[in-house]
Formats: sequence, C-alpha cells, structure tokens
Amino acid sequence: MRVFVAGASGAIGQPLVGELVRQGHTVTGMTRSDGGEQHLKGLGAAVARVSAFDAAAVEEALRRSEAEVVIDELTSLPGDPSEMAAAAAGDRKLRLEGGGNLYWAAQASGVRRYIQQTSGFFLKADGRLADESNGLRIDASPGVAASARTYTELESRVLHSGQMEGVALRYGFFYGPKTWYWPDGAVAGQVRREELPIVGEAQGVWSFVHIEDAALATVAALTVAPGVYNIVDDDPSPVSQWLPEFARWVGAPPPPHVTEEQAREKAGEDAVYYNTKLSGASNEKAKKAFGFKPRRLEWLGK
Repeated sequence: MRVFVAGASGAIGQPLVGELVRQGHTVTGMTRSDGGEQHLKGLGAAVARVSAFDAAAVEEALRRSEAEVVIDELTSLPGDPSEMAAAAAGDRKLRLEGGGNLYWAAQASGVRRYIQQTSGFFLKADGRLADESNGLRIDASPGVAASARTYTELESRVLHSGQMEGVALRYGFFYGPKTWYWPDGAVAGQVRREELPIVGEAQGVWSFVHIEDAALATVAALTVAPGVYNIVDDDPSPVSQWLPEFARWVGAPPPPHVTEEQAREKAGEDAVYYNTKLSGASNEKAKKAFGFKPRRLEWLGK
C-alpha cells in the first residue's frame, strides 16, 4: 500500500515508518528537518520536505506520493512536559490548521483512507474505563478542556470526511524510547528531582501505550473498519499506583505527597485534574478488531 505519514520524524512517526516499510508498504514521510530527512531515508522511506502550513506544497507532495492512505501524526510538543503550557497554542495550530491543510489535500488528491492521531486520556468515564462511545472532557480544567476541544475537532473532521474512510486512533500516554516516560525521558528527570508529587488521593486513572505497540496498531488501522479505536495498554492505573512504581523503576526516590490545595496553588488546576480526575480507557474494541496485544506496562513488573 502507498502510505503518506505526516509527523514522520516524531516520537511515533519514526517507529511507525519503520514498521510500515518492514511490512512492505511504500512510504513517504513528511518532515521539515535535515535530521528527520536522513533518518527517514535510512528507514527506506521517500521524504517530503514541506511545512504543514504550506497548503500548496502539502498537496503537491501528496499527489506526488500517489498515496492511498494518509496518517496524520502532526504534533508540536516540547521536550519537557513542564513547557507544555507555553507550547499548547502552537501544538493546537499545527494539529488544526496544518492538519487541515493535509486533510483537504488528501480529499483533493483522491486519498482513500485518513488515519488521525487523537487522545485516549481525556475521556468522559467517571468510575469506569472509557470505551469508544465516550466523548472528550471539554468541560474539564482549562488546559485539559482546551486539549479535549482540539481532539474533538480532529475526530469530528476525520469521522465525517465523506469520500474518505476515517479512522481516529485514541492513543494512551506514550512511553518507550524517545518519549517523556522512559528512564532517559523528561518525566524521569522530574521524578528524580522530586518535582512530580502525588496529589491528594491521586485517584485519576491513566492509560499508557508503548510507542512500538502504538506503531503496530497504526499499521493495522490501514485495513480495519472505519471508526474510533482506543490504543491503550491492559494496565490502566491510578496515579497513586503507577507514579511510585515508575519512580522505583527509574531509580528515583518515592514521590512526595501534597494536598490538592497545595498543588493548585503551586502548579494550577490542570495538575490537580491529571492526578485526580482522568479516566482510563478500554482496549477491547481494538483487541477484537485486529488482535491488538499491548505489552504490560513495564514499570509495574511481571
């Protein structure tokens, strides 16, 4: 299959392109950087050196690739989550405006299927695991609500694409090489410096997914029925469980404890929300649809 990957040099883009090539697909990866271009060529992909904000160049590159499927993995995330608030507006602009250019170019070029990255961790499902029928938390704390609105717009766009088959992949928090949640990642550094406390009872449930499992699931999405799929692991865990185990795994001291009021004063309402309100997600649909088999969350042990 001929596949065009936007965001091809990012955290998921690189393992995704590698897996697509390994499985025999003809891949064009879109990137803006010299390093990204060299890495993609090394994986065996063709390279489109264009900005997502240049609509004409995106369409030209897409037509040249003769892609049957477009995979939108566009993000503009910082190297450290502590910088996320400052990066949020640029990330939203890239996903909606840059991704919009890609989407309309795909329609104009006769692309058959469009696969969209979205979120599996801002879902409405109090007290249970969220399935694909659950919407996103557009009524949450300010930063979470803004992200939820962005993902809601992306899902609406791809699932109502008319002539194209639309697939929305709700990934959990990425962990693995070149992500925040890895022994050499930014979150591990925060935990070692005791900058990431347990807030209140820390009952917010998080769903993670290994970056390589996410890549495998995305390749499977080339042929599954159109719709929404939660791409998360089998170990949804409250912060009170996963964060101390993560600290132990990366050789950090146990995280400090703070009250919700203390966290709200120091880090804001979003920090409290992440610790106390997030809902985990169910991956049963992906398991049934294409045999998704995520690995166990590594820091929880055997």
